[in-house]
Amino acid sequence: MKNKHKFPYNWTLKDANFTKDKGTVFSCFACGGGSTMGYKLAGFDVLGCNEIDPKMMEVYKENHKPKYAFLESITTFKERKDLPKELYSLDILDGSPPCSSFSMAGNREKDWGKEKIFREGQKKQVLDTLFFDFIDLAKELQPKVVIAENVKGLLIGSAKKYVVEIYKQFDKAGYYCQHFLLDASKMGVPQKRQRVFFICLRKDLAQPFLVNNGLFDMIPKIEMVFNEKEIPFKEIECGNNAIPMYKTPPSYAVLYDKVKIGKNFSTAHKKGCLFSGYKANPNSVLNTVLPNDKSRSGAFHYSQQRTLTKKEIIKATTFPLDYNSKISISYMCGMSVPPVMTANVATNVFEQWLSKINKI
Repeated sequence: MKNKHKFPYNWTLKDANFTKDKGTVFSCFACGGGSTMGYKLAGFDVLGCNEIDPKMMEVYKENHKPKYAFLESITTFKERKDLPKELYSLDILDGSPPCSSFSMAGNREKDWGKEKIFREGQKKQVLDTLFFDFIDLAKELQPKVVIAENVKGLLIGSAKKYVVEIYKQFDKAGYYCQHFLLDASKMGVPQKRQRVFFICLRKDLAQPFLVNNGLFDMIPKIEMVFNEKEIPFKEIECGNNAIPMYKTPPSYAVLYDKVKIGKNFSTAHKKGCLFSGYKANPNSVLNTVLPNDKSRSGAFHYSQQRTLTKKEIIKATTFPLDYNSKISISYMCGMSVPPVMTANVATNVFEQWLSKINKI
């Protein structure tokens, strides 16, 4: 008997029932629409998105048919004076500011303050200030709730100063702010993916929910505890004749038989290289699915010398199986928030805050 979960990881857009009865959402840094699909699964009506990457926007439009789609940097989008009236009465403003500057897999401090450009060739941006542009937009639109997702690295070392500043700026924008470090594998997602969610409630709506948070501080109470049963790789893997997304690179192929199940390829490399590739354990959850378009890292099958298949990647990231993308699926899914992860967060926000606010 398969595990039962609040939201399915094995699903299709064609068969999904999007009720659109929980409230309205607008998504920034929308990528291909991972978070958008999560809000839809939770019953929200996603009005549209802001995205700087034209190829990502093309994918988003193809799959979501947004009412509003703004292809531009948030630095210019936040200054617009011609935004639709609907965006000034949102239930949730969603955003996933680019996070490579804070990722533990990147250069971190060495990249802070530098202009960066993504692979698709869009405008250069200072990535570590985009979060504050997003808060400026929240200050302008004044949605009931703001939800912002980012990497775990934001809570580590020198990056903590950004968290302090994020709290200060949300306070100035008129919001109570809290953050939660969540693990997707505890939320019905077949991969270990830790992400920070900043969940903010507009101050004029918060009075019924305020509780003491220390000696002098007050915060609107909300629970973000998830304990769904983990989904091991064997539940989502394809059969023996599965076609992998990419051909195994020679550097990995020569070491494959020397690597033990669940172990990193660096354990068999004489110089300890290839540390980002590993042989998946069928009885364990996959590690974080990386945004690769070449199999230079990530999971390899435990008994077949191959990378993951397209279907395995889609299931591991809880994207719909009929997702239409002209961009590499592994890159797209690895870059995005898992829809089921967002659906769980959005459901808690609705049940604990929005449903009660809407009755007042």
